[in-house]
Amino acid sequence: MRVLIDTNVLISAAYSKSGIPNQAYRKALEPPYHAHISEQSIEEFRRAVNRKFPEKSHIFENFFATALYGLTVIPVPSEPHCDEDLIRDAGDRPILRAAMQADIDVIVTGDKDFLESGLTNPRIMTVAEFVSLNSLQNFR
Repeated sequence: MRVLIDTNVLISAAYSKSGIPNQAYRKALEPPYHAHISEQSIEEFRRAVNRKFPEKSHIFENFFATALYGLTVIPVPSEPHCDEDLIRDAGDRPILRAAMQADIDVIVTGDKDFLESGLTNPRIMTVAEFVSLNSLQNFR
């Protein structure tokens, strides 16, 4: 199962190693899952960390550098996808576009624009939903 980790989940995973976002991140790295991140999320991660945690940016960068070994980075296609209008925030639409292009099964996020979009393919899940997912049988 191909899982896209959204920026907010990755930042939260880096912030607290004992939190549910970190559990979701680690779960996505283990089979049968394959963890992905969009190119746009890499830029967002760095911007958000520098804005919110400038004094701890080196800690986040170390986490991120390690994380990139386990994540597959997917490009953002330039052409819009027909479903991306379901995402209210136009700034989040390229992440959906990348997920669609990469045939992602699940986007794990805390972003309400994704969670309230009504998208079913890929499936949008909170970190708690993803962590509680027992197996691929429970997915469909």
